[in-house]
Amino acid sequence: MKKLINDPAGVVPDMLRGFALTNPGIALLGDGVVARTDADSVRDRGQVALISGGGAGHEPAHAGYVGAGMLTAAVSGDVFSSPSADTVLKAIRAVGGPAGVLLIVKNYTGDRLNFGLAAELARVEGMAVEMVVVGDDAALADDGANAGRRGLAGTVLVHKIAGAAAEEGLPLAEVTRVATEAAASVATMGVALSACTVPAAGRPGLELGDDEIEWGLGIHGEPGVERGPARPADEVVDRMLGRLVTDRRIQAGERVVLLVNNLGGTPTMELGIVAQRAIANLASAGIQLERAWVGSFLTALEMAGCSLSIARVNDNMLSRLDAPTKTTAWPAAHIGAVSTGATVQAAAIKAPATAAPVLGLAEDSELWQAITAVCEALIGAEAQLTDLDQLVGDGDLGISLARGARAVLTELPRYEGTDAAAVLRGVAGTVRRTVGGTSGPLYAALLLRTAATLETGTAKPAGVWIEAFAAGVDAIAELGGARVGDRTMLDALHPAAKALRTAVQAGTGVDAALAIARNAARKATDETAGILARRGRSSYLGDRALGVVDPGAEAVVIWLEAIRTGLAVKQAPVS
Repeated sequence: MKKLINDPAGVVPDMLRGFALTNPGIALLGDGVVARTDADSVRDRGQVALISGGGAGHEPAHAGYVGAGMLTAAVSGDVFSSPSADTVLKAIRAVGGPAGVLLIVKNYTGDRLNFGLAAELARVEGMAVEMVVVGDDAALADDGANAGRRGLAGTVLVHKIAGAAAEEGLPLAEVTRVATEAAASVATMGVALSACTVPAAGRPGLELGDDEIEWGLGIHGEPGVERGPARPADEVVDRMLGRLVTDRRIQAGERVVLLVNNLGGTPTMELGIVAQRAIANLASAGIQLERAWVGSFLTALEMAGCSLSIARVNDNMLSRLDAPTKTTAWPAAHIGAVSTGATVQAAAIKAPATAAPVLGLAEDSELWQAITAVCEALIGAEAQLTDLDQLVGDGDLGISLARGARAVLTELPRYEGTDAAAVLRGVAGTVRRTVGGTSGPLYAALLLRTAATLETGTAKPAGVWIEAFAAGVDAIAELGGARVGDRTMLDALHPAAKALRTAVQAGTGVDAALAIARNAARKATDETAGILARRGRSSYLGDRALGVVDPGAEAVVIWLEAIRTGLAVKQAPVS
């Protein structure tokens, strides 16, 4: 891997700091949040704030679209990994005001969960927040057989149209309607000539032969819907546009705009070849092309290839696409002088009352031993889970879980309270801040529901833990919308919880009961290799994911075994 980076773990903060230093009008608030330096005045004049974001690696998205006429703030997670709900909430608090906030979110599970949870938390604080999810990926059927159409480069057109509507002073409900209409009008399809490499992974997420291209892929380096032989540019463009026109049911005489997007590593020369063919194709079909833009709008690191987006437009949409904007990434953007940076005055946030110091969890307690064992196991399995996830996902699961585990080990001595519920809430807070993508909010939900059930349960100690664990598993299903058989971590968690309950009710000892639960999870995880995924990024691969177990389920097996091992160490006699 050859990249102009320092520490792979620091690429995102390094990149964002460089972006803020060279762009007046943009402030870095820390933790992956960038915002307009005039956010206070935007709030004071009663303008709706627009926030978007997602994993890093798609630059110039999304920080490049922060500015007058587009986004008020953007939130970045680690490379190809959703930002945490806490980070999104920080952005909402920083730029949101009485007019409210609209979140524009690409349709990826981690983004939907974290932005959605942040919206709920902000509403609890009394803020008006709406969310529009963009799923413009025309390569995928919209029939419920997968996790939904992904959000691709067409999302940038939604940013522009909604941003202009907000700049007009429209209320939140109307800006949301405008954004929803724009999202429904756009369709996108991409093709890749090469893979990309996540810095922390160190190797490409897929392999393409010299004579192969990948059709209908997303923006995270994952495989697409089809692999085939390389074709001349004109044939590639004709196939993609044919799919887009059919998908949006665009007829001769209708008005559209075109976005030719560089996936990251495509020369400008080749983009020009693609653009000229696309314009000729639309003209031959009698479709009226009102505007066309060519450039790098939403990328996938250094991936060679491009995507095409078309959107049916009316006079209002076109005027908003033409409206002036001061951003660094939208064509003809105003770019000012080099700056040493500036700060945004965040909206006043009432700090929670500081509780009196409470003794933390004892290091020789069973819970301490179990948590430590789980963290050490996930750190040790980082490479294993990364390799597995690269086969059927985006390759970040092992990295994310290990990052969270290291953070828990660091913060464990500082969690307040000696009871299990308090400690688990502390772990949940660490997890939701440090584990990106889908895993962070799902594991946080598991821990929070488990903690809540421990406090209210009435059964004997072992029974309370069984009830709490089962309730935590239910929380994951409720938040993520998955079921057993969808090829997710639930395929391991549900049978483990059921087996644990049965074993304990039969009078089985703790160690043996945990072994039975672990074995049930192992068996169910192995069976996921034969299941077509319906959730997560594996759902985009169809039968290409068959033969590989679900990485999330595999992680469950690892930490269940670690709990058993940790408790066994605690209970072992001292010689």
